[in-house]
Amino acid sequence: MRHQLPSARSTRLLAAGLAAGLLLAGCSAAASPGGSSGSAGSKGGGSTTLSYLTFETPSLTTSFWDTSIADGEKAVPGLSIKKLIAPSTDRDAYAKQLQASGQFPDLLQSITPSTFVQAGLLKPYDQSWVNANFLLPMGNAYKGKVYIPPTNSQIIPMVFYNKTLFGKAGLSQPPKTWADFMADCAALKKAGITPIELGGGDPFSASMPLTGILSADVLGKDPNWLQERYAGKVKFTDANVETAVAKYRTMAKNGYFEDGALGVKYADSITNFTSGKAAMYMMGSWFLGSVPKDHADDFGAFMTPTDDGSLVVPFAVGGSMAISAKTPAPDKATAFAEAWSLDPANYKALIEGDGAFPMLKGKTLADYNVTVSQVFKDSYAYVTDQNTKVSSIGWASNDDAMPSGLNDAYYAASQALFSSDDVAGQMAKLDSAWNAATR
Repeated sequence: MRHQLPSARSTRLLAAGLAAGLLLAGCSAAASPGGSSGSAGSKGGGSTTLSYLTFETPSLTTSFWDTSIADGEKAVPGLSIKKLIAPSTDRDAYAKQLQASGQFPDLLQSITPSTFVQAGLLKPYDQSWVNANFLLPMGNAYKGKVYIPPTNSQIIPMVFYNKTLFGKAGLSQPPKTWADFMADCAALKKAGITPIELGGGDPFSASMPLTGILSADVLGKDPNWLQERYAGKVKFTDANVETAVAKYRTMAKNGYFEDGALGVKYADSITNFTSGKAAMYMMGSWFLGSVPKDHADDFGAFMTPTDDGSLVVPFAVGGSMAISAKTPAPDKATAFAEAWSLDPANYKALIEGDGAFPMLKGKTLADYNVTVSQVFKDSYAYVTDQNTKVSSIGWASNDDAMPSGLNDAYYAASQALFSSDDVAGQMAKLDSAWNAATR
């Protein structure tokens, strides 16, 4: 579900051509322990087994992967796929683990290319194929090359809200400014309603509020901030960053998240929100796939509010699978990856089940024969409309991706700041981790 912008600093990016969009992750192949075997390297004919690293979520189930893999195999005669499943949503960490044990997959779904490209582990796609098929062909390119087809996009996070609970608190519309947002949280709490659900037990999920605030307040005003951080021109300890982070502390200190939020797992946070235990939920747009169909009209979505009410969309172009540069069957691996990345059945499943915004050229939402909620259509409009889009901090897979390992430090800071007032200390830790990772 990881999911960014052409070179990250985008503002009025999409406009013209966007009529649809989507994000995904990978597979792999290997010889023996976890990988490939057979007549590797042969093009057509023979028997080749490649490993494919996938991951499962409440939306991307075993059934989805098995079906999509079977369809992809049909497009490549003589190829069998050995499915690997990451034990958590952290595909990068598991891929590193497999690499360390000599089992780096042949195909890897939804990983962060920058984490592996520098080690020479990934093979870029043919640019002419990418240009021919996708709306933002360089949307997730790293150092000028595309390592995962930019099949889809996501907004990370959106603020989903329960209209019925808003009504019980006397709120008739979503907030426009940060002050409105805080006032609404206070009104919900006063009405006995938990303002915001937080799945703080899973690190990536715990970071969603901070990601929304930093993307809106810091990248919204300086879309080049991440590149400037690489250049050493800005720091996490800068006053504007600490001011933004302090907003998250205010939310936690004021009791706007549920009690014991750091013990709530991601999957449980979805259930809590959809069952009406909290009024709002800051999560990636993939939550759209979990909106209850029987009362979907109860749900709406808005962007993390800014101080002046200006709209900032934290955007990420994701994609399907990366190809190992070490695979013994690069032709078959590429053929499978390309077939999978263009398969209409996969898009339909991802749009309906994972809330993915498709990015294929020449398609409208109707072309995918999907049934989606009004909140999906309203959310998708943020992608297709001309507006201010910036990289979602921590989720970019292009040149704005954080240095390898930084996401873990970022997640840890998010969890620590739930109960600690030491904003400066946590930001100093992030600066130190960044400097160490880029040294």
